[in-house]
Amino acid sequence: MRKIELIATAAFGLEAVVAREVKNLGYEDVTVENGRVLFTADEMGIARSNLWLRSADRVLVKIGEFKATTFEELFENTKALPWGDWIPEDAIFPVDGKSIKSKLFSVPDCQAIVKKAVVESLKGKYKTSWFKEERGTYKIEVALLKDIATLTIDTSGAGLHKRGYRTLSNRAPLKETLAAALIQLSYWNPDRVLMDPTCGSGTIPIEAALIGKNIAPGMNRNFIAEEWDIISKDIWREARKETHDLANYNRKLRIYGSDIDGEALSLARHHIQEAFVEEDVHVQKLDLKDLGSRFEYGCIVCNPPYGERIGEIEEVEKLYKTMGKVFSNLDTWSHYIITSHAGFETYFGKKADRKRKLYNGRIECNFYQYYGPRPPKNRE
Repeated sequence: MRKIELIATAAFGLEAVVAREVKNLGYEDVTVENGRVLFTADEMGIARSNLWLRSADRVLVKIGEFKATTFEELFENTKALPWGDWIPEDAIFPVDGKSIKSKLFSVPDCQAIVKKAVVESLKGKYKTSWFKEERGTYKIEVALLKDIATLTIDTSGAGLHKRGYRTLSNRAPLKETLAAALIQLSYWNPDRVLMDPTCGSGTIPIEAALIGKNIAPGMNRNFIAEEWDIISKDIWREARKETHDLANYNRKLRIYGSDIDGEALSLARHHIQEAFVEEDVHVQKLDLKDLGSRFEYGCIVCNPPYGERIGEIEEVEKLYKTMGKVFSNLDTWSHYIITSHAGFETYFGKKADRKRKLYNGRIECNFYQYYGPRPPKNRE
């Protein structure tokens, strides 16, 4: 199989998590940059990375990269790229774009020029002047950053956070990709208890169950590259078979979620069933002040309200104070909390052992990490 340069895009702050996931798939030629992880793979790598990456936003094929400060440079360099190696004669190939700190700042103009250049390139490949664009989608992106143009084709389609289990939604849900990253940034492992006392519609507990059972997050969804002729159906069948072979369906997990919002918990129960993890994730209606556990050395991972809306801030700060008191009673546990509230540590009553900047959508947050004692080897 030929070598292909792939890009796994990531939210800022999650690049290292995504890079670790890529390396765990066996790909070693990995480069980490802001908002993306580049790695070399093959056609099987396109299938496997889409099926297995938990914290990446999507997987792109990198077609080329070059400096472009004029529309002529953009056109000629785009035209010179090997589009015919990827895009068949009857394919649909829309062009998306973005430009940051570049002389070519008009995104619509850049998209139009790239589209024209790709058409000219394909004319030479297929010896035709007309393309029907009726079968198979190859979404091209031109991304300009500081006058460097990167041309890619999207292999994912819908973002990788679309696992397929969250068919209903509540207000401001946490993305599945971020939830998976929070769990992987914690010291939780499948032998320990995990609790989310502000679980909302259940995303953190569900993602923990998928991780704990080694269930590929993309197992039950489709990807746009499955329509492509260039990737054999046998490759996708083999990659999907691998997800079933490697899943540890029989592993027993202890994952608990709770919330004061009964409506959110109804959504959580629905999503837990859709993800087929109802034997491993248990949720209940519970006020945070009543939280407790008979287990030791567990992990709390949670995404409490931030107080972003007018009138909520005092209520949220009171919640953080309660959280600090309740969590202190779980003194053998480790606690991991994400919030955008700059004064969280003050209200929680304790400075975090480690703080990491992350983004929940466009909201700048900190992931506050409080480490409990290391469990005895025979009790972890």
